[in-house]
Amino acid sequence: MEERMKRKLEGWGILLILLLSYSTALSFDFTKVEDQVKEYQLDNGLKIIVMPRHDAPVASFITLVNVGGTDDPKGEGGIAHLFEHMAFKGTKTIGTTDYGKEKKWMDEEDRIYGQIRQEKARLDLADTARLTLLNNELQKMIDSAGQYVKVNEFGQIIDREGGVGLNAGTSYDNTVYYINYPANRAELWMAMESDRFLNPVLRELYKEKQVIAEERRMSRESSPMGKLQEELLAAAYTAHPYHRSLIGPMSDIQNYNRPDAMAFFKKYYVPRNMVIAIVGDVNPDEMYTMAKKYFGRIPAAPKPEPPMTIEAPQTAERRVIVRDKAQPIYFCAFHIPDGRSAEMTALDALADYLGQGRTSLLNKNLVKDQKIAVRAMAFAGFPGNKYPTLFGILAIPSKDHTNEENEAEIAKLVEKVKSDMISSDDMEKIKARAKANLINGLSSNQGLAMQLAYYETILGDWRRLFHELDRVDALTPEDIKRVANEYLDWNHRTTGLLEPEAD
Repeated sequence: MEERMKRKLEGWGILLILLLSYSTALSFDFTKVEDQVKEYQLDNGLKIIVMPRHDAPVASFITLVNVGGTDDPKGEGGIAHLFEHMAFKGTKTIGTTDYGKEKKWMDEEDRIYGQIRQEKARLDLADTARLTLLNNELQKMIDSAGQYVKVNEFGQIIDREGGVGLNAGTSYDNTVYYINYPANRAELWMAMESDRFLNPVLRELYKEKQVIAEERRMSRESSPMGKLQEELLAAAYTAHPYHRSLIGPMSDIQNYNRPDAMAFFKKYYVPRNMVIAIVGDVNPDEMYTMAKKYFGRIPAAPKPEPPMTIEAPQTAERRVIVRDKAQPIYFCAFHIPDGRSAEMTALDALADYLGQGRTSLLNKNLVKDQKIAVRAMAFAGFPGNKYPTLFGILAIPSKDHTNEENEAEIAKLVEKVKSDMISSDDMEKIKARAKANLINGLSSNQGLAMQLAYYETILGDWRRLFHELDRVDALTPEDIKRVANEYLDWNHRTTGLLEPEAD
């Protein structure tokens, strides 16, 4: 009881430190928090990062896999995103009444779908009547396998045991799985989470593909902003896989199958390509012991190589126009280094000064004073941070105003940040907001766990997280002006315009 109370007071102390640092311009030395974090590595290469916080008997569990949309093989666009949907379908023991019988029908699904792919590969010579028969037969196999499926049993177990916030997400850079549990359910999480990576089933894959196809229709094909985003990325990147559609083109969604997905899984879902972060009312050494018991069962495998394609420098303006029955949107982007670069702190500060918040240059000039836009913003790190990325500026014109008006004013403001030195007062405000955003992101167990896993996987070292304040403190107005001149080359931008379609 005394030990429990001691640990709880330690947790409160850490939280109090964070809150006090927030209220005193965030000048706290994060080394004190960094020292609480423990790192372990299993024999198979899996890294475990644990941060004890004993202020409440709960914990957040993050599994981050270093694979995203940039890793999709040719002809299988969106397959990384597929696993976000497969994550909660269960395993050989969860989600089925009889896996042996279900497996036989799933094998039949794969066999018939293989025939469908062979027929479709004949292109214009494909026999449409045969395809219809094969698709009908596939549906029968899906229904036959479905009779053994216990729908959402994985999620139901978690709900029954007090888990909340079960979800997953896919980006161009990574795939993340997360859940919050009562701390005394840590071993249950270990058992279930390791099992779905040790014994993947990819249950209901052909059924789920249609859900993903509908998601593409809703978020891309029926979304003017989704269309604009895809067209801008396709123009900005001519070689690097950031130009791909994250969810995948419709033809690829309809074409990949379970063997393709399993091959992708075996290549990328290996211990050396994964990081687990746990933050909450846990004992780090106990978490390591449990991890060895459960995650240690996953066989070791080589870490996959990342895409080696390097985007050539952009030497001219690129411009795309999307016409749709929607209000206009102006979107331009400039190439910048990846998130590991020493320049990124200054680029984030530039984005803050130029277009984040009500006092930013874009909002003050376009929205408040001239009223030619209803919203205007700037941001760094689109669509990801693992590879050289983009600095974006976006404006939504107000009624009776145009993209051209906003573009002209944005050009003036870009030149202003390149020629004028920002004031020391503005510099201090930028730093205060950056520090506040950092602290806010670390205030919850899940936020801290997510950041630890992200920094370790994408930015190279979780310790870097606790030195962000040093990088922010070191910023000068000269840094902001320098990166503006270095990267915001108006003649080498990519511009995307959403223009109202004539009615």
